[in-house]
Amino acid sequence: MSDENTGSTGEVQLDNGVFRVTKWTIEPDGVIPMHKHEYEYVVVPMVTDTMVVKNSDGTQINAELEAGVSYTRAAGAEHEVSNPGGSADVVFVEIERL
Repeated sequence: MSDENTGSTGEVQLDNGVFRVTKWTIEPDGVIPMHKHEYEYVVVPMVTDTMVVKNSDGTQINAELEAGVSYTRAAGAEHEVSNPGGSADVVFVEIERL
């Protein structure tokens, strides 16, 4: 999944019907457009950096990522994720429990 217009790329590394593992890269000033997560998921940051998360309700947070420090989110999360003004790519692995 790549969209040169958004500056983000999602590479599915594994999908076995139980788990789907996707490596996401968000280039500086890139964005993963608004989307809704159908499944509970874990994020494993590959870099220490900050990304901006805009929720569907209009709220926004700066998500501080630390390489190798995972976190989880519930199914139903709906948001846009971006790297505004970044000096390097934001890279993380997303593991969905299907």
